[in-house]
Amino acid sequence: MATPLSAERLLTALRDEGLTVHEYREWRTHNRNAKGPWGPVHGVMVHHTVTSGTEASVRLCYEGHSTLPGPLCHGVIDKAGEVHLVGHGRANHAGGGDGDVLAAVIAERELPPDNDADTDGNPHFYGFECVNLGDGQDPWPAAQLLAVERAAAALCRAHGWNHRSVIGHLEWQPGKIDPRGFTMDAMRDRVRKRLGVPPDGGGGAPEFEPFPGAAFFAPGRSSPIVTAMGHRLVAEDCGRYQVGPGPEWTSVDQESYAAWQRKLGFTGDDADGIPGETSWTRLKVPKS
Repeated sequence: MATPLSAERLLTALRDEGLTVHEYREWRTHNRNAKGPWGPVHGVMVHHTVTSGTEASVRLCYEGHSTLPGPLCHGVIDKAGEVHLVGHGRANHAGGGDGDVLAAVIAERELPPDNDADTDGNPHFYGFECVNLGDGQDPWPAAQLLAVERAAAALCRAHGWNHRSVIGHLEWQPGKIDPRGFTMDAMRDRVRKRLGVPPDGGGGAPEFEPFPGAAFFAPGRSSPIVTAMGHRLVAEDCGRYQVGPGPEWTSVDQESYAAWQRKLGFTGDDADGIPGETSWTRLKVPKS
């Protein structure tokens, strides 16, 4: 469960994962928020477009069609493995799905069968449409599959989720078949390995940085832990950075952490911007 990433943070997270990302038209303000909430977000959903050609597929996912206005996802992943961002906010991609599946995604456990369509998924999932005809014959180039892996891992990393937060449309909505041409179990395993989550047959949990103690956060401290913390603060809409975050503990890091403490309900001296064990554990800083 998390606050959706800002448009800038979404772009940064994808690029930090090594993806080539294109910004399409007015994607940053293109959404269906007038029709309902966007967030809290719980996971990433993968689709195929049932189209061919990058330009036509991206345009369709941005504009939608007469019966389903766009955006139809947040990003389109083309055959070359490049991502085209087409929306930020609520998108018409998930539709009605199984509430038990959503509960499993939130708990990061094995998915149950998708028997019902009783829950609106559009507020709760990031969506990526992959350019593919979905006929079981259209190939999935290695570069495209790698991009799916990277895009899903980027959002999991930003939110502190594990691979169980990544699902296919066919696992959410009864009657759907997408993505067709690879299995979501195989894709989740790729995401798991990229995130460094150990296999355990049930989902596992990401490895988080243990609380290093309040004294660790002293002026002049330089550590990748500080950078990882900063990225999590940005993901939680608490970052106050103009540049960065970077490895050196600064007053901006302290200001950002204070915003996180206040978000958790701390006040006064308990929201002084120096990490404590409770707030640090809640932040879920991934091991760097």
